Amino acid sequence: MNLSNLKPGQQGKILKLESSIGSIRRRLMDMGIIPGEIIKVEKVAPMGDPIEITVKSYNLSLRKNEAKGIEIEVLP
Repeated sequence: MNLSNLKPGQQGKILKLESSIGSIRRRLMDMGIIPGEIIKVEKVAPMGDPIEITVKSYNLSLRKNEAKGIEIEVLP
């Protein structure tokens, strides 16, 4: 499953960043989006883009195409 599939309020553990987002990969890692981190979707814009998330107590916004490249494990 990838981050773009999570609904607001759901949490997931980042498993890996896909290599297809290579140009964005370094920026995501600099923001703390790295394997092993817990990520929570706070809200999704009405048209589905952007997605507001919380990582390491920071609020960030990602485009849906960036979120599709982040593989996660859904947490209860």
